[in-house]
Amino acid sequence: MTSLAVANPGSLIQSVDWVAIAPPLIAAVAALAVLVTDLFLPERHKKWLGRLTAAGLALALIALLPLTGGSPRATFCVQNVAGGSDNGGCSYVADHFALVFQLLALGGALIAALLSAHAVEDDDLPRGEYWFLLLSSATGAALLPASRDLATMVIALEVASLPAFALVALRRDGRGAEAALKFFVSSVTATAVMLLGIGFVYAASGSLHLAAVAQGLEHAPGQLKPLAEAGAVLTLVGFAFKVAAVPFHFWVPDTYTGAPLPVAGYLSVVGKAAGLSGLALAITIAFRPYAHTWGLVLAVLAAVTMTVGNVGALRQRFDTRYSAVRLLAWSSVGQAGYLLVPLAAAGYAPTGADPLGATAAYALIYGVVNLGAFGVVAAVGRRAGTSVDDFRGLFARRRWTALALAFFLLCLAGLPPGVIGLFGKVVVFRAAVDAGLGWLAVVMAANVVVALYYYLLWTARLFAPVGDGAQAPDERRLPVSLTATLGLTASAAIVLSVAPQLVLQVAGGSLF
Repeated sequence: MTSLAVANPGSLIQSVDWVAIAPPLIAAVAALAVLVTDLFLPERHKKWLGRLTAAGLALALIALLPLTGGSPRATFCVQNVAGGSDNGGCSYVADHFALVFQLLALGGALIAALLSAHAVEDDDLPRGEYWFLLLSSATGAALLPASRDLATMVIALEVASLPAFALVALRRDGRGAEAALKFFVSSVTATAVMLLGIGFVYAASGSLHLAAVAQGLEHAPGQLKPLAEAGAVLTLVGFAFKVAAVPFHFWVPDTYTGAPLPVAGYLSVVGKAAGLSGLALAITIAFRPYAHTWGLVLAVLAAVTMTVGNVGALRQRFDTRYSAVRLLAWSSVGQAGYLLVPLAAAGYAPTGADPLGATAAYALIYGVVNLGAFGVVAAVGRRAGTSVDDFRGLFARRRWTALALAFFLLCLAGLPPGVIGLFGKVVVFRAAVDAGLGWLAVVMAANVVVALYYYLLWTARLFAPVGDGAQAPDERRLPVSLTATLGLTASAAIVLSVAPQLVLQVAGGSLF
């Protein structure tokens, strides 16, 4: 008779580090609280759901503070692994890398929530469903950077993605459903390909934990190496889709145009941050033995992505409807190419620390200024429209709003006084040069020059003279939520331009 007893039964019981998992957990609890509260709250009081959402995201951000000092904290471990940098058997690790991207995901979601407050009212969106879906997606985006096994990463990616499909579809003018369908079909295809790749990787390595996958791939039998290399490439497809890297970018312009404007801003920053963190974890930990393969693949992908994005932005006509949103959509594709440059450099560096720091720093900069730009588009779109020509003479109508958008666009272009954007591009450029990718640095420099054209052309329209029939200055006050969004993002961009070391220090240290 076989005994089912174990020598140490207590070793099978795991203790959960609640402090480590607090940021995504608080966002998840807030989502459930919004869902339940919506059932009992009278219609006239449902505006409090938005405030509850903002409070939940703010608490999740505060929960990051206890994790900033000391060693990384790990939980959900298959073995007794102490909190350190070698938590190979743990599914959740709150290290420096996770905290930086959780800050970006939860902070971006909070700004998107502020930006959404007026849109939910103006577009008559279902309040309870909207806030629940936003919090649910933010939970997945915050969970992904701390995930350390492929199964948890897939679950986190889907938790971030599935509510986003519904958020896009909430717009009831016909375009929302079409945009959501394109987003959904392309995302499901990318996820299916990624799951196939994970199956190949598991077959070759015998594990799903990232560190164990790296060891398994390094010692895999020769006959399994083609399977493992194919699996590694296919696994990266799902994350490349979220980053909007070419050729997985085709959903971006139509989805951003069809979605509610705050949702488009959310996808451009938080969705991209989730995919970027998953991509960085997969290549630098799990697929490190194949750095020579994915390093070149990502370098080519970065060059093609930034080129396609900037060329697509150049082709936009400024007088067409929604051209401002489409321009920001193509700009986000081009910015994705810049974000991929340090990841490609990590394949050629002795360790992935410095290149990953450059990616994290640039992602933080991009998140602040891009959400600010979407905030200005939302403010102008309430009275005029969302074509670029609707911004002509904005300085005469709304002086501070025009100055804010000009500053955001100059940051994206990397021109003074948008100093933080300039420093961000220099950090990314340096990562490519230090890794010996001189040709990629040249391609990036050429694309930066190309992007200057449409950023400056839009900026010039803000201060262009207007005809006699132009609109009079708009004396109406912006909603408090919009004012808070613009003030928060503009203040953050100005502070970072004055003291860029606050974010650039991320690029100088190890994230793991």
